[in-house]
Amino acid sequence: MRLLIPFLLLFFSVASHAALFADNDARDEIVKLRKYVKEEQDKRITELQAKLDASEKSRQALEKRLADMESGQKSQMMDWMGQIDRLNLEISRLRGQLEVNTHELEQSQQRQQQFYTDLDARLRKLESGVTGNVGPTPNAMPSAAAVDSVAELKNYEAAHELFKAGKYKESAEAFDKFVQAYPNSKYAPSAQYWIGYANFSQKNYKAAIASQQVLIQRYPDNQKVPDAMFNIANSQIQLADLDAAKQTLRALLDKYPNSDAAPLAKKRLTVLESVKSKN
Repeated sequence: MRLLIPFLLLFFSVASHAALFADNDARDEIVKLRKYVKEEQDKRITELQAKLDASEKSRQALEKRLADMESGQKSQMMDWMGQIDRLNLEISRLRGQLEVNTHELEQSQQRQQQFYTDLDARLRKLESGVTGNVGPTPNAMPSAAAVDSVAELKNYEAAHELFKAGKYKESAEAFDKFVQAYPNSKYAPSAQYWIGYANFSQKNYKAAIASQQVLIQRYPDNQKVPDAMFNIANSQIQLADLDAAKQTLRALLDKYPNSDAAPLAKKRLTVLESVKSKN
């Protein structure tokens, strides 16, 4: 028994020490495992973040390309509109010249008719034996109305010549004076229209809109109204008020579908609606 007891004590001591080593190894393995798992997670997170960054850069690049394409399309659209405006300006100038020529022709015909009327009256009086003052001769001084009509035409032509020369500010002022001096003139609506167009040509778009609205209010039945509405829409486009421009163009097409301005208004409205659909 004396020999057995020390042997048992030695046995239990060795077994206890071995168990202690086994627990430490297990802890080390757990620590290593946790470290490995963390490293793998960090590695995976890093890879995912890199992919996310790459995807974000690709998205930004695509957005930039899309923005550049849209900007190019808008720039091209504005260039087309500028060309159309210049053509409209030339057409309007030719129309104004046509109006002047038409007026001159009408005045010439009126003078010729008056001449023949006076001549016929004189001949009748001579044939009937009437003596004395037989009325005005073809060389008689023109009446006050005729003089005023000539002055009216000269003032209108002078304002129009300023516009053709590119002196838009002076032209607007001259047309404004004309409207004030001859509010009932047959050229008053055209003069009011040219005030608006002269303001548009100076890039004073708000003033252009206000001037054309005066034309529409004062002369609602005049043939210049559709052109005035088209100029208002173009001014609204330049002010980036596209919704108002589309509304104006639709009103033009609804009220004046057969006007000269209608085809241009339809094309411009199509362009504006196309821009909206792309955005």
